[in-house]
Amino acid sequence: MEETGDDLRLERQLCFALSVASRSVVGAYKPVLAPLGLTHPQYLVMLALWEDSPQTVKDISAALLLEPATLSPLLKRLESAGLVSRARAQNDERALAIGLTPSGIALRQRALSIPATMAARLGLSRGDVQALHAAMTSMTSATLSPSGLGGHPPTAETMEP
Repeated sequence: MEETGDDLRLERQLCFALSVASRSVVGAYKPVLAPLGLTHPQYLVMLALWEDSPQTVKDISAALLLEPATLSPLLKRLESAGLVSRARAQNDERALAIGLTPSGIALRQRALSIPATMAARLGLSRGDVQALHAAMTSMTSATLSPSGLGGHPPTAETMEP
């Protein structure tokens, strides 16, 4: 990339645009998720579990690129809401398995409209969503490559500007 005198302007910073976009999009999910009784991070956990349940905390952590310590309070709140259950994994007593309860399974049906609702709220077509997803996934992969963050999931420390 060729350097110009404007390269350090705030509005030209990719990190700034991504940060603002992330906060804005997550904020746009709030009223859509409220009727389901979920926050955005809880929704992400439920998405992972709707794909495969039960899963260990370690597996959910890897899928969401979140530290297990970050997941613990989310999982406790989802358990209190009656959406998930926590038990020792059958194949490893040291691991905690998270499974969907009947209520958690039923919630999936109510969540089916969320992707289309969000695309409409954001003024995006299905193709736009797919293109943005591909671009974000590519950037994330680049940060996780050996030349990026050394193959480790991003943490608060590695994501600081």
